[in-house]
Amino acid sequence: MTKTAYPWGHEGRYNDFPSYFKSRFSERIQKVSIDAGFTCPNRDGSKGVGGCTYCNNNSFNPEYCSPRKSVTEQVEEGIAFFNSKYKAQKYLAYFQAYSNTYGHIDQIKSLYQEALSHEKVIGLVIGTRPDCVSDEVLDYLEELAKNYYIGIEYGVESANDEALLAINRGHTYREAEQCILRTANRGIHIGAHLVNGLPYDSKEEMLEHAIRLSKLPIESLKLHQLQILNHTQMAKEYEKDPERFYLFEFEEYLDFIVDVIERVSPDVMLERFINQAPPGWLIAPKWGIKNYQFVNKLNNLLKERNTWQGRLFEE
Repeated sequence: MTKTAYPWGHEGRYNDFPSYFKSRFSERIQKVSIDAGFTCPNRDGSKGVGGCTYCNNNSFNPEYCSPRKSVTEQVEEGIAFFNSKYKAQKYLAYFQAYSNTYGHIDQIKSLYQEALSHEKVIGLVIGTRPDCVSDEVLDYLEELAKNYYIGIEYGVESANDEALLAINRGHTYREAEQCILRTANRGIHIGAHLVNGLPYDSKEEMLEHAIRLSKLPIESLKLHQLQILNHTQMAKEYEKDPERFYLFEFEEYLDFIVDVIERVSPDVMLERFINQAPPGWLIAPKWGIKNYQFVNKLNNLLKERNTWQGRLFEE
């Protein structure tokens, strides 16, 4: 990854992912979520049961997204949904629910090819875990990347193995690092994901996790605050012992994200900072703020502090 110094200029304040998409594609690009019926190794018994303690996929799956429907049906319903909101555009099939490389290679190829066969789909975004990606899968994605946009999003969640154990994650941070390195230099867009506020993660450690990840060959980073959701194991744990969890106050989290932006590599694109749960799902923290509102407040705070992405970054 080529190192450049603040290519977006200080007025932009940080290297935002949407601007990259606008510069790469000549028309609007929209992700269409797909639930292809995959599972996870900490759900099916191979590494554990119950999945991650905070996870409830129903809290972010769109209504049209269901494993009871074929990939083609979900793509077409997703396109119909977004076509009613926006003018002509192309789409990325977003394999979002659970671990979308956790299966036999023939099954994976069949599902991906079905999505790519739609005339308006120009690529894939694949959400998965770092312990579920074989070299065979990476070789296949490398071939696809010669003709399509291929992005892979790794749920790293924390660089603290104690925190990963506490949420029943089933893999270590070292596995995440190794997987990212195996994925690099294949023409695949690499994204990583962190959750801020997991048990055993202090605020200082969360900051260090983002810095460490940004020094790996990733292109984009997603961050969000820990949310306690209904119908999860974590909800039961939170009710029993809420002191185990670091739930940010809104202004505190906003200030924390500025600290992160100042210290991560200027080359890493920042794709997201907060998560939003639908009404009825969220137990805590209840900020009552939408993503665009957070971004507006973030930009104002960056200007107020006269800072920008990578200002305090150390190679």
